Amino acid sequence: MPNVPISAYKEINGLVFTSGQIHLKNGVLLEGNATELTRQVMENLQVVLVTAQTSFKNVLKTTIYLTDMSCYGEVNEVYASYFNDSYPAREVIGVKELPLGARIEISLIATK
Repeated sequence: MPNVPISAYKEINGLVFTSGQIHLKNGVLLEGNATELTRQVMENLQVVLVTAQTSFKNVLKTTIYLTDMSCYGEVNEVYASYFNDSYPAREVIGVKELPLGARIEISLIATK
């Protein structure tokens, strides 16, 4: 994969801002159903959060980008499984395309 000018996250004043994560595993874009792809995106986000020394329990806001809004239910089910009863604020946005041909991208903001 080409070198891209981004960081996995940036931290300022106790807030962690992640870059959007897609369903990459070991540098390869995974194929599969929305459930499998969302799980990989969430696992990628978990790695970023751990690296930033925080976790899903500290997430304040998420942004989800989907190239196919008909998979909203599947994405929502997997997404919800990573949080307790206190869900972050979020938006879900339908888009025409995502980087590398991905179907799902999620970014988030968390506290330390």
